[in-house]
Amino acid sequence: MENIGILSVTVIIAGILIWPKVSQAKLWRATVTPLASIIGSGFLVLGPILAQSYGAWTPLAMALLCLLAYAIGAAVRYNIMALDRQDHSPLSDRLERMASWALAFAYVISVAYYLNLLGSFAVSLTPWDTPTAGRIVTTAVFALILFLGWTKGFHALERSEQISVGVKLAIIAGLLFGLGWYFVGRVGEGTLVFSPTQVRGWGAAGLLFGLLVTVQGFETSRYLGKEYSAQTRVRSMRLAQWISTGIYMVYVILIAYVFHPDQIETSETAIIDMMALVAPILPMMLVAAALAAQFSAAVADTSGAGGLVVELTKGRVRVKMGYAILVALGLVLTWGLNVFQIISWASKAFAVYYTIQAVMAVILSKRDGKSAMVWGGFAFVAVLAAMVTIFGAPVE
Repeated sequence: MENIGILSVTVIIAGILIWPKVSQAKLWRATVTPLASIIGSGFLVLGPILAQSYGAWTPLAMALLCLLAYAIGAAVRYNIMALDRQDHSPLSDRLERMASWALAFAYVISVAYYLNLLGSFAVSLTPWDTPTAGRIVTTAVFALILFLGWTKGFHALERSEQISVGVKLAIIAGLLFGLGWYFVGRVGEGTLVFSPTQVRGWGAAGLLFGLLVTVQGFETSRYLGKEYSAQTRVRSMRLAQWISTGIYMVYVILIAYVFHPDQIETSETAIIDMMALVAPILPMMLVAAALAAQFSAAVADTSGAGGLVVELTKGRVRVKMGYAILVALGLVLTWGLNVFQIISWASKAFAVYYTIQAVMAVILSKRDGKSAMVWGGFAFVAVLAAMVTIFGAPVE
């Protein structure tokens, strides 16, 4: 009965998302890109990490992480509107260039993060479920992406983004239904679990900082200027963050109180074993969602990084060479670090970008004559983002 309910919810949500009145709505199309980035990889790893580390305090940790992301998003949104008014200066232009370099570097690490998760999930339900096998799959996919980039095959893949996002959101809806069913059952039996936190003090803060990349992706609205107005991009980013926060909060509340600590592993694919306890159909659905989502996200970031490098070097580095450099660095990360270390480094890289964006917001808001509360808030965001860069810690 539960499996039927999960499949029914998945199909219904998929139907709604492909309904032309939804899929072709301008605001929704603008929202799809940041929303896909925010809940893509994070959904696969966040639940087990937070539940094991923070126990009964998991919802609070998730709320703080989303609040940090929303505060950073506010700074980026201010810059979108300010730069749309052509509110430039030599200093803001230099900061924008620095931010673009930081983002290009962050893309390199995020592609490694996406593809290492893809490799891990690809082998998770096979007899070859080992870190080495996962890295071999990741290496093969890196080679495929390089081949596609050199033969100009990205454009056809990029057009499928909305389809993959719809599939992913539909599967997430089915997963939340299954978790809700399981949660209600535990409530009825009086068997909810309230685990103690395993990290405290500065260690808890450092771990949360190191997970920033799992709620990252909202900044993609900043770079949709050729297709949408500044107002639409701001609204799409805000909507994507609201929707993703709602999904994440429901998810962690349902997952935090139904599993005993010994049922939660510290691995990138821990969610699969946990969901197998909820419903037999969920592991296969999660693997399907992971493979589609991670590959499409990696393609998007590879394309974005290559384009940024060409723009920033004024064409001195050609896009194909940019792809080759990205793949080479990605392979170094793949074979030199584990997934959790890559997540931490990706968080730090994006935090550098966010720090620069927040500093830009301070400068532009002061020049606009905004109150000290406004530009002071952006300054506080810059400090927080800098702390993520310095103190973000990987999962042990």
